[in-house]
Amino acid sequence: MRPYLPLNALRAFESSARQLNFTRAAQELNVTQAAVSQQVRALEERLGCALFKRLPRGLGLTDEGRALLPVLSDAFGRIEQVLKQFDGGHFHEVLTVGVVGTFAVGWLMPRLKRFGEAHPFIELRLLTNNNLVDLAAEGLDFAIRFGDGVWPGTHATRLLDAPLTVLCTPAIARRLGMLADLARETLLRSYRTDEWPDWFVAAGLAPWPATGPVFDSSRLMVEAAMQGAGVALAPPRMFARELQAGLLVRPFAAEVHTGTYWLTGLKSRPMSPAMQLFRDWITGEASAEAGELPAGI
Repeated sequence: MRPYLPLNALRAFESSARQLNFTRAAQELNVTQAAVSQQVRALEERLGCALFKRLPRGLGLTDEGRALLPVLSDAFGRIEQVLKQFDGGHFHEVLTVGVVGTFAVGWLMPRLKRFGEAHPFIELRLLTNNNLVDLAAEGLDFAIRFGDGVWPGTHATRLLDAPLTVLCTPAIARRLGMLADLARETLLRSYRTDEWPDWFVAAGLAPWPATGPVFDSSRLMVEAAMQGAGVALAPPRMFARELQAGLLVRPFAAEVHTGTYWLTGLKSRPMSPAMQLFRDWITGEASAEAGELPAGI
């Protein structure tokens, strides 16, 4: 059993110690100055030591008071943060997720409304990245990233495969009667240098050097392609809306698998209720969408 905690006395001390003034502490706590002074004195008697030095012009902390203050300030602060999460009779939990930008815009954003409707008491915070992420340092509950699913110290749940294929504007596509015609076009590149060579092999072509601009985001690269800057190699699953709208076309069927989108989290971090709900929701959405893409995509 926990020992009896004199919470009123501890609160009186914490407020007085922050402000080094009994009067201001009384105003903060909405009690009289005499009540604060009495609570602090009772705490000192309980602990058997002085917490304040009574000075001619205010208060000073003793060594014992300086040791106690940060512990209490942290504890009261954490309690306050939790209590703030109760609003309207429900507990609101914050969930922070790092997401690769291409996945965030191309797949997750159109589905966020459904998550909010299903779980209105989870405050979802999304931070985008270019696949380089540090879960612990950035305070993330999850990170959605692209790769082979192997990252040290993390567990990974498969979400979606995202094979790459050629995407370009309809005007450029009209110039591409055969695969070899790509040699006359600007090939836009990502920072993954093996993508174009691997696609050439998958398409049955002898690779040639790609010399177009390099982008750290597939979303940005495909935006350049839509502006007519060249031909992109990107996952059509992440650009379904642009393909359906006719802003992009897929001139060739050939595609190459270079990785998968994964939901990752630290093995050392226990799953909170919000984390479990988000994992169940996003894996369910991914499973529902894992069938064939619409015609032309």
